Amino acid sequence: MTHSPIGIIGFGAYIPRLRLSRKAMAAALDWLDPNLAAHGKGERAVANWDEDSLTMAVEAARDLLAARALSPDRLVFASTTLPFQDRSNAGLIIDALGLAETTRPADATGSLRAATSALLSALEQTCTTLLTAADRRLARPGSVQDFTYGHGAAAVTVGSGPGVIAEFLGGHSIFRDLVDHYRAEGEDADYVLEERWARDEGYLKIVPAAVKGALAQAGISADQVDHFILPGTMAKIQATLAGKLGLRADSVVDPLAASVGDTGAAHALLMLADILGRTQPGRLILLVGYGQGADAIVLRTTPALSDFIPATGVAGWLSRRQAENNYLKHMSFSGMVNIHFGMRAEHDKRTAHTVAYRKRDMVNGLTGGRCTACGCVQFPRTRACVNPACGAIDTQEPLRLADEAASVKTFTEDWLGFTPCPPLAYGNVQFANGANVMMEFTDIQAGQLAVGLPVRMVFRLKDDDEKRGFRRYFWKATPQGEG
Repeated sequence: MTHSPIGIIGFGAYIPRLRLSRKAMAAALDWLDPNLAAHGKGERAVANWDEDSLTMAVEAARDLLAARALSPDRLVFASTTLPFQDRSNAGLIIDALGLAETTRPADATGSLRAATSALLSALEQTCTTLLTAADRRLARPGSVQDFTYGHGAAAVTVGSGPGVIAEFLGGHSIFRDLVDHYRAEGEDADYVLEERWARDEGYLKIVPAAVKGALAQAGISADQVDHFILPGTMAKIQATLAGKLGLRADSVVDPLAASVGDTGAAHALLMLADILGRTQPGRLILLVGYGQGADAIVLRTTPALSDFIPATGVAGWLSRRQAENNYLKHMSFSGMVNIHFGMRAEHDKRTAHTVAYRKRDMVNGLTGGRCTACGCVQFPRTRACVNPACGAIDTQEPLRLADEAASVKTFTEDWLGFTPCPPLAYGNVQFANGANVMMEFTDIQAGQLAVGLPVRMVFRLKDDDEKRGFRRYFWKATPQGEG
């Protein structure tokens, strides 16, 4: 019988373009605690005001699907910062990706190892799963976590067959209710206990038990591991555990602490995406997720890895960066300070849910229409064709625009209209297939837009209805190479 391996068949990533200087953070807090300068090295990835865990998860999944398109049976979204407690966040991602409504959605949450636990479950099933993970964790200003956390996302697809690029060899999972941090209902930021408690009772005792179980199931010894992936920004924790477990010192994978920060539930997959983009076939990977226990997963890269070319990948997103030194701006974006934006910010943002439901493929998936009589492409899709020479009725067929090439046709930078990050930029976007859509621009700097500038579509937060606790999303245009 021919062996049909089960494992990872694709990967993607997303890192926001804004990188906040930790030196600038320490300088802003010098009046409070000069000792914070010890944390002022490197930078952390921070989300724009219109990015959250859901939008970042969409971008990571799009990065994956751009490299290897597929129609998964399931889509799992792992995060500890889900935007909705009672609405399918994964279902909204399915809509944004334009996947079939028969794709089964599932949200995985409640622990920093939500993604690795979901990955282990997917590896033990026979269907094709798209797992995307993201976190936008908040931290108290001036806390160590504010320096060490980062924002980001990663995605993998799990399946079987000759397309597997990293074969699953074994896994082991342990649950222990060791509380080294937590975030209770109604709280924005984590409460974190002493680092020594997490290190001595958590990492150094729980992780070895999970790793030994996984290595035994995979039938390999510790010194055979080529890449040891363990999220965490605690000083030397990866090297310490490698020595304790008998792993080679050169197997320790960079945790991206200096360039990104700890992206929470997404970080194990982000580090996995990073190493899969750099390693060779035939390498053994030990992937560990930690949080109220630990998951350990052993993978072996296959010759098919050579055929997988990341669309942007971790290296690409790391290179797409904009330095940010304004700590107050970051706190405003995260809601930690309440900036006065004036009366223009007071307009009611109530959502017409009946319209949002009936137009959901247009709102969530940026799906327009193409006239079957003349070929004219338009957005929004309507009963009548907008081509003056046609005007046919009921001839529109759905056409997704989210992944189409486009450029700036007209633009306005409005310094009077409200946006959490002025100026409010909007204008006409010309798609290569002929569609012309009025929309907002994001991830831009004042003066950057120009007629003819190539842009790409990104799924972003439209606004928050603070009165009713509802969050709206829509697509925006961002310059190619940004966002």
